[in-house]
Amino acid sequence: MESSSFKTLQSSPANPAGSGVFHLLLNRPTHRNALSRDFFSEFPKALSLLDQNPEVRVIVLSGAGHHFCSGIDLSTLGNITYSPGSEADRGRSAERLRRDIKFLQDAITSIEQCRKPVIAAIQGACIGGGIDLITACDVRYCSEDAFFSVKEVDLAIVADLGTLQRLPTIVGFGNAMELALTGRRFTGLEAKELGLVSQVFKSREEMDRAVMAVAQGIASKSPLAVTGTKAVLLKGRDYSVDQGLDYVATWNSAMIISDDLKEAIAAHVQKRKPLFAKLCNSLKTSITSHHERVCLTWERYCKLLIKDNFLS
Repeated sequence: MESSSFKTLQSSPANPAGSGVFHLLLNRPTHRNALSRDFFSEFPKALSLLDQNPEVRVIVLSGAGHHFCSGIDLSTLGNITYSPGSEADRGRSAERLRRDIKFLQDAITSIEQCRKPVIAAIQGACIGGGIDLITACDVRYCSEDAFFSVKEVDLAIVADLGTLQRLPTIVGFGNAMELALTGRRFTGLEAKELGLVSQVFKSREEMDRAVMAVAQGIASKSPLAVTGTKAVLLKGRDYSVDQGLDYVATWNSAMIISDDLKEAIAAHVQKRKPLFAKLCNSLKTSITSHHERVCLTWERYCKLLIKDNFLS
């Protein structure tokens, strides 16, 4: 992935090479990594490239400089809320604004749409849009200097990029309500108590080492099991227990019989580390292959029907 093609992001493989871990860096340190219009265009593209890259198994999302993310860039807000001549038709202006908001939402949701786990490593400020980002991530860690705020209420805005939908499932409804209504700043230690982050580290260096160890551990596991676990957990968030159980039963009926299962059992018996194959390297290839299998199955099915005189 060419980081030079992005203005607001930088992507690179982690050391050691071949670990399956890639870094995705919010790269506007002079603006405290505020989320510009360019970011919302580039972020889903960057994640899609990483998702389709067979070398990538885990993504670590972090911020360049002293802060993770200071929120949405105020110039981005200005571009959204003002459009010359829009006052002539309030309905059309509102429809355009809704499309703009959905565009921004889709960029954040691309984290959940990425098959690969995304781990947030947070230092310094994580405010407003930064909360939107990390609540969409799969795992979150921070350093002791991190501080957080659901800041939108102080800007006379209802948070609309995912915090109000995702934060309650992470920290509980009552805690999310209090944080969103007050907009108050809270520390990394409180974030740990609330369950927003899994662990707090004394320094960024210590956090980076620990996050890399976690990421490498996940990357060493079956990619089918890892991506499946993420998909089932996300789907189950919106399902009842019965619906979630039915979904995972269907998922495993399609995925559990695999080379990964054979390798995991063989490695356990032989007392060695398992070595799992990469996922498909092309979304287009995967879709084409699936389409060909479906067409072949349908063709065989039709031949059977003709043989038995059902279609004659």
